[in-house]
Amino acid sequence: MTTRREITLHEEDDGWWSAVDEETGVASQGPNRQAALSNLDEALSVTAAAEADQTKPPEPDAPWFDEHR
Repeated sequence: MTTRREITLHEEDDGWWSAVDEETGVASQGPNRQAALSNLDEALSVTAAAEADQTKPPEPDAPWFDEHR
């Protein structure tokens, strides 16, 4: 079964890319689109594992994150 997700990709002024899962608000970044999406997959996995363990997911530590909320 395939899950559809709405992902926003944005190229930053410094050339890096941010990727945000609109449903969960989980975000990541990378030096190119593919890396940003790959990092987002990892961030979503870590968040899902934290939710399954009933622990708090990691807090965002990137200044660009608040700009895209």
